[in-house]
Amino acid sequence: MVGDSDRFETLYGGRTNRVWRLLGTESDRVLKLYQTGFRNPLFRNDARLEAACLRAFEGTGFAPRLRAAGQIGAESWVLYDHAPGTPWRENPETAARVLQQVHTHPTRIEAPKGCDGSDDLARHGARIACLCDPDDRRALDALRPDVVVPPAQKRCLIHGDPVAGNILVANGLATLIDWQCPALGDPCEDLALFLSPAMQQLYRGNPLTQAEIDRFLAAYGTTEIVDRYHALRPWYAWRMAAYCLWRSRNGASDYASGFELELETLRMG
Repeated sequence: MVGDSDRFETLYGGRTNRVWRLLGTESDRVLKLYQTGFRNPLFRNDARLEAACLRAFEGTGFAPRLRAAGQIGAESWVLYDHAPGTPWRENPETAARVLQQVHTHPTRIEAPKGCDGSDDLARHGARIACLCDPDDRRALDALRPDVVVPPAQKRCLIHGDPVAGNILVANGLATLIDWQCPALGDPCEDLALFLSPAMQQLYRGNPLTQAEIDRFLAAYGTTEIVDRYHALRPWYAWRMAAYCLWRSRNGASDYASGFELELETLRMG
């Protein structure tokens, strides 16, 4: 798989798996070894799903090309071409366009069902909140939304983790990496994860401005999905607040600021 002349570089952008860049005389690839001991209640970590997505999207330009996948003992790995570019930082239209490409692509894989509608989001958020201490949950419980939004009429394949660090941009074009938690679900989920103030703070250093949010949604361009996102936004913020609270109490102190940002979103309505 790797020749004698290759050199390795450890990549540190991810928060879950071990990742190396393999630089050869005629290749530039990424090797990802999946962590099995950490159970995340929001973001799945499935090597099989990542490999399936990369196969399905080969040639589209918005996903890296898969080269191989397998197991070392109980641990899974994938090998794919290194995607050019740097993590997304500006020009929200670029991120909106790549998500719209994913959501409208005809290829489908066998993926788990994602949250769909306010009832699903309420149950999911509550399951995450129940992992936290009751005293920590008081502010979260006080801001629980009550808006009811029915399930979507149509589902599509969603990325499931399109944070700024997973969108690489080169020459104005974006490539999505880290396909380990896709789902068949509501495309609003991807919009909410990208726009989340907590996730923007963690991966970019500051939340989006309202102008940037408006530009992103305008560039995404599908009115019914954007309107649905606005209706579900309180539930996405509530679930993300629960997640940030859980992470901040389980060894990731930088999520504490994300918790406060999502609470502020809920207070603003």
